[in-house]
Amino acid sequence: MKSIIIFVLIIIGVALIFFALKRVPVTDENQISNSEMLGGTSTLDIVTEQVTYFATTTGYYAHPQVNGNYPGVVMIHEWWGLNQNIKDMAETLAKEGYRVLAVDLFHGKVASTSDEARLQTSSLNQPEALKNLQAAVAFLNSKGSSQIASLGWCFGGGQSLQLSLSETPLDATVIYYGQLVTDQMKLSGVKGPVLGIFGDKDTSIPVAQVKSFEESLDNLKIQNEIHVYPGVGHAFANPTGMNYAPEATKDAWDKTLRFLNSNLKNTP
Repeated sequence: MKSIIIFVLIIIGVALIFFALKRVPVTDENQISNSEMLGGTSTLDIVTEQVTYFATTTGYYAHPQVNGNYPGVVMIHEWWGLNQNIKDMAETLAKEGYRVLAVDLFHGKVASTSDEARLQTSSLNQPEALKNLQAAVAFLNSKGSSQIASLGWCFGGGQSLQLSLSETPLDATVIYYGQLVTDQMKLSGVKGPVLGIFGDKDTSIPVAQVKSFEESLDNLKIQNEIHVYPGVGHAFANPTGMNYAPEATKDAWDKTLRFLNSNLKNTP
């Protein structure tokens, strides 16, 4: 009888651990902010607000408090949705002298499990999502940003590339381990230079695909910087994920800022 009780307790314990691990990376209550680590030395005061930029869709808009000639960035969330981590990143980037609109492609829904997140991406209406992103570009234009880039992580990284492939004029594209297009004919529509951030342990975006993407851009003479970090997997820059790699995240963010400064502000 004692052995049966111990066995039952072990099964219950394993089930509880599995449930906890499944939920920890994705709930807003457990979000760990990157903002302190990535905050840099900027002392710009910023303003944040919820804005309606596409039909009834609300985004998170962060921008410097003092009026100025700031470039714009369309920031695109992961498959979880527009959660606190993305809002933190919008604020972090805005402090560097950018108008940042963190878009919402899931109409206010934020997934709390991977199954919910998978359903959100699988049911995405891509043509509508592209219109959403194009409206974000128009919003930033209306605020005075003449230089605009797209930046996204994971699902958002793929959407960042999709926006660049559309007829929308962009000055730069940043892709963090997003779904890639390697066909040269399709990639010929890319607008401006591309920064790609990947991990060599990423099984969903394998290194061979990244290299093919880079070669296609090179053949098309599209300026690009592709960085593959050793020893890290998919979503390594997500501070609540099991693959989080702080050192690689910090280095990737430094490269992102240099890339944006160079291509949107013409500063090194």
